Amino acid sequence: MKIDVRINSLQLGEGNIKANAAIRLDESIEIRNVRVMNGKNGLFASMPSYKDADGDFREICSPCKELRAEINAAVVDAYNLAIGQMQGQTAAQGQYGGNFNQSEQSYEAAPTMSM
Repeated sequence: MKIDVRINSLQLGEGNIKANAAIRLDESIEIRNVRVMNGKNGLFASMPSYKDADGDFREICSPCKELRAEINAAVVDAYNLAIGQMQGQTAAQGQYGGNFNQSEQSYEAAPTMSM
């Protein structure tokens, strides 16, 4: 399966949310509002979710185990690539450049990571 990942914005603070992303599966379906989270076992992709009446979070779309592993790998790789690009820009500029935001760009224009 081809997985394209677009990192829309990086969250550079101290919280658990590290970035927001969108993924496209086999040029057929796009899933937005995927978060790159820092958990107790490292970075992972959190699928879009909502809070139910009991206060629990429920995923809007839930991939099977094998696909979830592929999505996690692709999203984390794209996040690391975006961080590397931002650090390269920061070194070249000699200053901190703020959030890495590509939300207005298309998949064709935005840097992506495909697996």
